[in-house]
Amino acid sequence: MTSTFTVHAASGYEQLMGRWSRRLAPKFIEFAGLAGGETILDVGCGTGSLTFELAKSADLAEIQAIDFSPVFVAAAKEKNTDPRVTINQADATALPFSDNAFDRALALLVLHFVPEAGKAVAEMRRVARPGGIVAAVVWDHYGGMTGMRMMIDTIAAVSESGRQMRSRYCFQPMMQPGEMKRTFVEQGLADVTEAELMIRMDYSDFDDLWAPIRAGEGPLGKYVTTLDAAERERVEAAVRDAYQAGRPDGPRSFANVAWACRGIVP
Repeated sequence: MTSTFTVHAASGYEQLMGRWSRRLAPKFIEFAGLAGGETILDVGCGTGSLTFELAKSADLAEIQAIDFSPVFVAAAKEKNTDPRVTINQADATALPFSDNAFDRALALLVLHFVPEAGKAVAEMRRVARPGGIVAAVVWDHYGGMTGMRMMIDTIAAVSESGRQMRSRYCFQPMMQPGEMKRTFVEQGLADVTEAELMIRMDYSDFDDLWAPIRAGEGPLGKYVTTLDAAERERVEAAVRDAYQAGRPDGPRSFANVAWACRGIVP
């Protein structure tokens, strides 16, 4: 199994995370760097947040994008109108490209869903040319996602299964301070740099936050679908109360921090 992310519909992912990954993508590109004429690989492209942000740079020669999910690949292909962009289904731990094929290999919000994350980094290093860049960014689930922790901690207070789910969620691969940097170094990358990137997630009301989770999208949505009807109703009511915090339903904004890491292929 090469991905632990649950996706049912591209539209559900867009509401859950796609809109926020698009907000993060420009910050990640600035961190990873770009240069004219380069060939770029987007590993775990999802619905295309990074792919299409990269395509805004008219100077790039080629953008190859891959994802493990056929749902994501189909959605990204449907959106694509740029002849420089090619999107295919593939495994991040066994990339279907030759050695030294790219100037940069980038991964936006994917390594924490790859059980063999170190192997994925090794593959990114393999397909990037000497002197090329490997860069990745993942959410800090434990200490950096205030809105998600609000929901996760509320659910953990409701049941033992919620506490177990929180433990899995908070300690996915690559999320602890220095963990991704150590992995980059272990895979032979040089001049490895780690940074924090921050965006805000803004919701119009509770349903804007909860609807994709109710529909079973993502790790939290997957958990919610395992509950019986009464427990789902109890959990939703508790999270709604946490979101509203004693005030009328309406807009809320949450700060979200991601770990970013960049290294050079020797």
